[in-house]
Formats: sequence, C-alpha cells, structure tokens
Amino acid sequence: MHIFDFDNSYARLLPHMFTRQDPAKVPAPKLFALNEDLARDLGGNIEALKSPEAAAIFAGNTIPDGAEPIAQAYGGHQFGQWNPGLGDGRAVLLGEVITPAGKRFDLQLKGSGRTPYSRAGDGKAWIGPVIREYIMSEAMHALGVPTTRALAATTTGETVVREAALPGAVLTRVAQSHIRVGTFQLYAYHQDVNGLKALFDHTAERHFGGETNPATVLRDMMTRQAKLVAQWIGLGFIHGVMNTDNMLISGETIDYGPCAFMDAYHPHTVFSSIDHQRRYAYSNQPQIAVWNIAQFASAMIPLTPDQDAAIAEFTGIVNEFADLYQTEWRRVFAAKLGLKPNDASFDLTNRLLTMMAEVGADFTNTFATLGQPFDHPDYAQWLKDWTAENPDLDLAAKTNPQVIPRLHHIEAAIASAIYEDYGPFNALLAAATNPFTKNDAYMSPPTETERVRQTFCGT
Repeated sequence: MHIFDFDNSYARLLPHMFTRQDPAKVPAPKLFALNEDLARDLGGNIEALKSPEAAAIFAGNTIPDGAEPIAQAYGGHQFGQWNPGLGDGRAVLLGEVITPAGKRFDLQLKGSGRTPYSRAGDGKAWIGPVIREYIMSEAMHALGVPTTRALAATTTGETVVREAALPGAVLTRVAQSHIRVGTFQLYAYHQDVNGLKALFDHTAERHFGGETNPATVLRDMMTRQAKLVAQWIGLGFIHGVMNTDNMLISGETIDYGPCAFMDAYHPHTVFSSIDHQRRYAYSNQPQIAVWNIAQFASAMIPLTPDQDAAIAEFTGIVNEFADLYQTEWRRVFAAKLGLKPNDASFDLTNRLLTMMAEVGADFTNTFATLGQPFDHPDYAQWLKDWTAENPDLDLAAKTNPQVIPRLHHIEAAIASAIYEDYGPFNALLAAATNPFTKNDAYMSPPTETERVRQTFCGT
C-alpha cells in the first residue's frame, strides 16, 4: 500500500551501521490514534491511512510501498557508563518520508519486536509508554519545543509481560532523523574512521546544510541543544534519561520514558525510578547536556587531520556552552515574566523561583497566574517590583501554558486505555495540544492521593 513517498538514504550507508529488519507480526492490530494533521504535512495518502488496512502498517504487519525497514546501531553513555552494545532494541526505522516541501523525516515503529540489538528484551511495548509518548511529544510540539512527533498508535492484540500482563501496542514516531550522539560514539569507539566519515557526511547533509567542518557542526549542534534545554527548564520539564543515546544531533527531544512536567517546583526534582543518584534531576539538565556535547566532540576528533589542534578547538567551543545557555535561560524566563532579558528580569526570576521552591508552588500555575496572590512573605514586594517593570502581559500569556500533561492525568488515560476506553486519552490529548487555552479539568495540581512520585522506562 502506498502511504508516503519514501526514500532510504540511511539504508544506503555502510551496512554495518544498521541491520535490515522487518517488524514482528502481531495477531490483531487496531489503530486507536492517528495524527491526521501531521500525516498531511508529511504528504500522506490520507484515504489509505484512514482505511482498515492502515492498522496493519502501523503495527508492522504490512511494509508500505517504498519502505526498507532497518534497525540502527549505536552506543551510548547510560547514567555515565559507556555501553557500545546498544542500538534499536525495540524499534524499526521504516524509512525516510519526503514531504511535498522536499523535507526528509524518519518514520519509525517503536515497540515492533526483537532486533539484533534487543539484548535480553522482547522488543515490545505495552500501551502505557505508547500513550505517554504520544501525549508528551504532541504537547511539546504544541508548546513550540523541537521534538519527535507521534503519527499513530495501535494495539496489537497480544499480551506484553512487565510488572503484569498488559496489552501490547506500537507507536509510529516521526523525527528529522534518529541520529544520536551515541551513533557517532559507536564508530569512534571501534576506530571506524570510514564509518564515522560516512555518518558525518550524511548527518551534515541532512541537518547542517552539507557543512564539511566538524567544528562548525559542533557549534551549531551545541546551540540547538542549549536552546532546547532552556525551553525544557522554562516549562518545568524533566527528561529523566539524558543518556548520550537519547540526544539527537538534530536538536529534537526524543525518548519520552521516565519524563515529567513538574507539579510542585523544586530544582532537584527527579521522577525516574532508576535515577538513584539524581544525575538527571531538573536542575542538572544543562550540565548533562554539555557533558553529552563533549562526548559528541570527542567522537569527531578522528575526522580531523590535526587531532591535537582539534582537541583544543573543540574544547574551546564546548566551553562556550555556559554563556550560550545562560543567554537562552535569561531570554526564556524574561519572556515568562513578560519582560526583556536584562538584569532586572534576571533578578526577578531568581527571586520568584526561590520563593516557589520554599513553598512548593506549582510551577505551571504560578507562571500562568502571575500577579495573583502567592503564599510567601516576600511576594508582595516581588509583585511591586515586577509591576514597576511594566510587564507585557500578552507576552507572558503567550509564553506560559495554562495546560501541561500532568502525570496523574496521563496515568488515568493509561488506566482507561488498558480496557480499550480511549476517552480520557483523547480528552487529555486535545487539552495538551492547546496548551495556552484554559481548561479547568486539566489545570489543577494533583491531590495527595493522585500524586505520581515515580516514572518508569517503557522497558
């Protein structure tokens, strides 16, 4: 069936960069979510995508015309520990879609069965992580944050065993590419200069206008990451698993596993059940980003003719991250206060965040209701000082969301979807993809009994 115009440039690279791999067949695929707006942007055959046969494609039973499924190889630092044996352990890249505008996007099935990189895993997904990533990624897109997207979600008619027997599902994910810091690290680790050069040229063509200078690519990639993480911080978002295999060179957010938007603000907040050392806490994300960028820089050293000179140049570039990120942070939080980024807005931001941390104020609602009463003894003076700066309230309203996908609402949507009730999922998705519109049903923080304290990886 023809659903998109496919090309498969990654599959034309050196064969050891991937494994040709069809997705596993499933017994009874059912489509329960289709992102029609995204499908149109990709130039999809909407009639075909809405047909009963589409579920077979999105679950992996049918390979669409023009696709060449592969599982990509990569390594990565996981919680700081190097692992060369990663790769797409539960995902298959169907191919690259060429849009009517000539842009190229990856189309990947996530939860599509075992691959040579699965290690001890079954390569499957259950419906919980699929719903979480669908909602979170589409909410991030609506908030203006670079991100992978969700095109479709299907149930599979099979049972996946995790902490219990749960319904299986597959997510169809869209990205500018799935090339990660860990992809570069793998070829540097194996001292495979030919593979590294092929990967660099391919990446530069896709994301950096065909740039041939690794230093220029490094600086551009770092700039994207600084802007991305500053956006996360400005939304109270915690990625939860910022391993180098979860950082895309394109600058998109990827892998919504143990992620969350904070309710009560505290800079050291962690949700991930496996982040025992708080490595990926909310406030640590900028430091982890630059650490990951340094790994990318190191991986590109073999591409340079004078490696000592390259080390010095790359080190200088990476050291620029702090100032670059600080500039982005100031811009993001100044806009949240309806102000220009200057010393006054910097001071007001820090004072407000300090008060919020001391009383555990709700992050999203505090910024969405600036000027309303706040239970802190220093707030009255802060309000007076903020008002004296003549804030642009329209700018603040356009910057601060009213609705974010809160964990307790996501968990409620998952709990219903297990029993094939997708009403809560659809309602939450609609609210989260209109984040600047008030919606009382999704704006309240969780009660003590609703509060979700831990999140988990999909595996």
